[in-house]
Amino acid sequence: MNKSEGQQSLQNSLSGLPQWVSERILQQINQLTHYEPMIGIMGKTGAGKSSLCNALFAGEVSPVSDVVACTRAPLRFRLQVGERFMTIVDLPGVGESESRDAEYATLYRQQLPRLDLVLWLIKADDRALAVDEHFYRQVIGEAYWHKVLFVISQSDKVEPGSSGNKLSTEQKQNISRKIGLLHELFQPVNPVCAVSVRMTWGLRVMVERMIYSLPREASSPVVAQLQHPFRTDEVNKKARDDFGETAGTVLDALLSLPFVPTPVRTVIQAVRDTVVSVARTVWNFFF
Repeated sequence: MNKSEGQQSLQNSLSGLPQWVSERILQQINQLTHYEPMIGIMGKTGAGKSSLCNALFAGEVSPVSDVVACTRAPLRFRLQVGERFMTIVDLPGVGESESRDAEYATLYRQQLPRLDLVLWLIKADDRALAVDEHFYRQVIGEAYWHKVLFVISQSDKVEPGSSGNKLSTEQKQNISRKIGLLHELFQPVNPVCAVSVRMTWGLRVMVERMIYSLPREASSPVVAQLQHPFRTDEVNKKARDDFGETAGTVLDALLSLPFVPTPVRTVIQAVRDTVVSVARTVWNFFF
């Protein structure tokens, strides 16, 4: 089955509805399959933002010039896999200069509403977190805490240093303490992750948490951009379920329109579960 057959299956599940209704639903589900996620990534200089992105995502990267006349506009990179796109917004790290932090506060407030998620990288050996905490509370603010996923980066640099290509037991214990500290300091909505790109450690867990932290409409298009090893059964299942539920919300939105006649409402309600189920079944052909 290919994409057009997937669309045909969805169309068949709507066959009891008037044509204008099924066309509208199919058009909106089609828009969902072309949703272009935007993920912000922030962290102090040297936190390893580029190496993390390169490790996670398979898309070809092309820089996008920002049209906003801002002295320090965030860098944007558009990732492409086949016909799919995703934008990474590289946000400047805070705490490197007081004068710039005020500027960055404005920049973040502009960007946050547009972003689906912010990956906030904190180096495993970074102990100066007061500025980060202030920025998280005062600038990001409670309204956007659900959009932040804290990632402890460069876990291999945690004391005591390890020989070879594996983290020592002591390092893992110290990383656990660091995770606990961040939970205490920030009280984040999403669980804190820890990774080492150099040792390819913690990445799979981080990807799963990222997919769970994304809004429903963004999870499938992000999964489509992942490097193959990270497209685990767990990740695919979450994205598939999200796609089904998002298709269901398209029908729910129609039900809330005052001009939809009662007989049509009854049919929409009757087919909703089928549409959700079919959307899950055909997910592979879109993503």
